[in-house]
Amino acid sequence: MHAIYRIVEVKVERPFVLEVRFDDGVTRRIDLGAVLYGELYGPLRDESLFSQVTVDPEAATLVWPNGADFDPAILHDWDDHKAAFVEQARRWREVRSA
Repeated sequence: MHAIYRIVEVKVERPFVLEVRFDDGVTRRIDLGAVLYGELYGPLRDESLFSQVTVDPEAATLVWPNGADFDPAILHDWDDHKAAFVEQARRWREVRSA
């Protein structure tokens, strides 16, 4: 079981890069550019859609108007999870280009 974190604030620093503040006081700068592929995350490559990120007031996770979201625990420990997300994005690109 992993720790439960809540996101309290998000700011778009630049395209595909977010500054995310958590309820435990930790702030992370997260570059999602390498993982924005596939049916759910791919549309977020549109900078105008990406910039519409908000914090869901009930779930305290990041959400976008197209239904994309990220688990706060994954984002809190992004360095531990990034490689798996990048690999999944790579597989998606390979399937789509085949």
